[in-house]
Amino acid sequence: MRQARCPRRWTLPRAPVGRWGGADPPTWSTSASSPAEFLPGSQPAGGRKEGAGAWEPWPPNPKAAAPRRGRAGLATMATLFSQTQRRPPLLRQAIKIRRRRVRDLQEALPHRAQEIEPTSHHLSPEERALLYEEALYTVLYRLGQPEPTHVGESSELLRYLQELPTLLHHQAFRMEPREHEQMLQQVQELEKPIFCLKATVKQAKGILGKDVSGFSDPYCLLGIEQGVGVPGDSPGLQQRQKAVVRHTIPEEQIHRTQVITQTLNPVWDETFILEFEDISNASFRLDMWDMDTVESVRQKLGELTDLHGLRRIFKEVRKDKGQDDFLGNVVLRLQDLHCREDQWYPLEPCTETYPDRGQCHLQFQFIHKRRDTVASRSQPSYTVHLRLLQQLVSHEVTQHQAGSTSWNGLLSPQAATVLFLHSTQKDLSDFHQSMAQWLAYSRLYQSLEFPSSCLLYPITSIEYQWIQGRLKAEQLEELAASFSSLLAYGLSLIRRFRSVFPLSVSDSPARLQSLLRVLVQMCKMKAFGELCPERGPLPRLVTEALQTGTTEWFHLKQQQYQPMVQGMLEAGKALLNLVQDIIGDLHQCQRTWSKIFHNVLKIDLFSMAFLELQWLVAKRVQDHIAVVSGAMTPEMGESLFQLYVSLKELYQLGPVLSERDGVLALDGFHHWFQPAIPSWLQKTYSVALERVQRSVQMDELVPLGELTKHSTSAVDLSTCFAQISHTAQQLDWPDPEEAFMITVKFVEDTCRLALVYCSLIKARARELSAGQKDQGQAANMLCVVVNDMEQLRLVIGKLPTQLAWEALEQRVGAVLEQGQLQNTLHAQLQGALAGLGHEIRTGVRTLAEQLEVGIAKHIQKLVGIKESVLPEDVS
Repeated sequence: MRQARCPRRWTLPRAPVGRWGGADPPTWSTSASSPAEFLPGSQPAGGRKEGAGAWEPWPPNPKAAAPRRGRAGLATMATLFSQTQRRPPLLRQAIKIRRRRVRDLQEALPHRAQEIEPTSHHLSPEERALLYEEALYTVLYRLGQPEPTHVGESSELLRYLQELPTLLHHQAFRMEPREHEQMLQQVQELEKPIFCLKATVKQAKGILGKDVSGFSDPYCLLGIEQGVGVPGDSPGLQQRQKAVVRHTIPEEQIHRTQVITQTLNPVWDETFILEFEDISNASFRLDMWDMDTVESVRQKLGELTDLHGLRRIFKEVRKDKGQDDFLGNVVLRLQDLHCREDQWYPLEPCTETYPDRGQCHLQFQFIHKRRDTVASRSQPSYTVHLRLLQQLVSHEVTQHQAGSTSWNGLLSPQAATVLFLHSTQKDLSDFHQSMAQWLAYSRLYQSLEFPSSCLLYPITSIEYQWIQGRLKAEQLEELAASFSSLLAYGLSLIRRFRSVFPLSVSDSPARLQSLLRVLVQMCKMKAFGELCPERGPLPRLVTEALQTGTTEWFHLKQQQYQPMVQGMLEAGKALLNLVQDIIGDLHQCQRTWSKIFHNVLKIDLFSMAFLELQWLVAKRVQDHIAVVSGAMTPEMGESLFQLYVSLKELYQLGPVLSERDGVLALDGFHHWFQPAIPSWLQKTYSVALERVQRSVQMDELVPLGELTKHSTSAVDLSTCFAQISHTAQQLDWPDPEEAFMITVKFVEDTCRLALVYCSLIKARARELSAGQKDQGQAANMLCVVVNDMEQLRLVIGKLPTQLAWEALEQRVGAVLEQGQLQNTLHAQLQGALAGLGHEIRTGVRTLAEQLEVGIAKHIQKLVGIKESVLPEDVS
């Protein structure tokens, strides 16, 4: 599964866990019915899944008895390949119960989209025995030198296929050692296949020109020579007569290509099947000849172009008429060849007259005829290879997941070697190999976690080689079903991309982008267009899936925040959390997801998600406000203010008015909150007043520092006014006239708080100076009070900037009379500043009076000092 494929990373800590969180891995469905739908996050009964387009088990009957030992048991199993399976009664009952539960859950959510459930990758004992026999036979009768990246030792491949505790991470079949030995012995007793070399003579270049015209009419003779050693071992080998093939291979075993006339670079591209018995003492031999036709001297003279051609004419006159000319040969030991070869080989001469005779392009492949396994005798090669491929790939994926790692799409050398040998021995075309790989990978992708990029190669290969007529009707149907199944499954992942590809997993964006590219590539295929013509354009299907998934995600989030206690305050908090999650989701879409969908499919995910979510949010908020508007408590007012601010942030994410196609559901949303405005303004003033009172009560009227002469309450008051300005900015009421009235209220409350502060701070000074014997200390506190009020005057003077009066004046210019803002706001401000100035002057006069009394007393004290006291001793 792609992680949600959960958070989508499907791992197997101990037991396999599917994309839907089940403890058991999903199994192949035996149903051909439409896939059942289920809610994201819900799980089918038993943790197992079934779906449409499923791969029928092989053999399908789960009640079939365990395979009997020996050839008779395997032959009996062969009859099970095409049988139709019926579910056991308990399984049918469980499926009915699950479908009924799913149907009940679906009624809670609108627009439920169908979801394809993956097929299984597990084999029954009967299937496993048949495939195991096929795999053992493939390894035992392997031919050719191993590829550089493949496993060379057959014993290692047998250990890979068998289940051994020491090689647990390389087990492909769960065979007990005793079972393995029995199966191995049975396979060794089977009749050997007929070994064949599939040789393709592609072309040649730079060959000798034997005709008068300077060209040749080349053809090739080829075959297998048995009972020879290494070329060059025999002293007389190089002296062998020219007709190597004709004199060393029986005539009925010699194969001949067509004659290509008048060329030095012939192209044949002809394939021959050459049988042999023992690879260790067999050699492949090819002779290239120039066809000599009987022509008159006059005809030859007509073709003469130079003196070299004249020498050819004299040479041909001396030889027998119709005798072909030898051009060169290729001799290769079979045991030196790889399982597949594709090379240019030099044409060797039999004399030293012309050592450089050109090159010949040959392709070789070792194949089997008449394989004696049950699967090979009863099923098409393509079908058997598909089952083996799926089993080995499934094993590779699950073994990585069991080790808490993700499969990177590369098969182990053991699995790659077995599959390569099997496809080669069965002589599967590249097209059928690609098709088998596509079917296996696309099915496993729906139940196991591995990179979707693994699907790109088989898709590309099928597209490159696509010829509909080369497939049988059942293969066309199977391929069409795989396209439909993967498309439906991919759309289901896209629908749930928020949970399937979570951003908490670093590679989630890359995995989603890879999936989209696979779907795009698949839907562009000629094969897809011919086999699935009724499918709509992929961008439209993806857009519909995203719209449905967005709605589902909203309802799931709404259910997640459903409060346990059904109160209005709790409902408000739940709604606020929901809106904040939506804002976060839209930010993620804007930063990450929308770029991916736009780059691959030109889909604007962000705009689509915003339009869908804003409609759902608007409906939910209106319902909530309709319930709480009749009981506007301070707590409810505060809850609504937070909701209003979040809605404002959400609304600002949307397109500007000039870019919209229509009206948004959130247009004019501020009108829904008009009943709460008085509560918000009163709450703002009450909180500020309490803070002012508390700060003055705690103020000791001591300067904050040498350079800062005001006290702590002045700092708190500045912060308090800044918070009022911040609240006004958060509110930012859209309606100009109402915004003006709200600003007037904020200015009025701020000025009132300033005057209240002056009264409180003077009272605090009197309280602290009462009973103070030191008049100097009292004077210092009064200085601090004067400085506090001066600091307050400076803060009040910044109100026009903090409350953005200039911008407000531009907004209300069309709805207010000219000069109304000046007469109202500025008049309030000037009145407040005048009041503060009066308080400051009063404080200064009081301070001067106190200082005047102190100075008088000090002078009187100086007058009474005796004249004998020196001036510098006077204190």
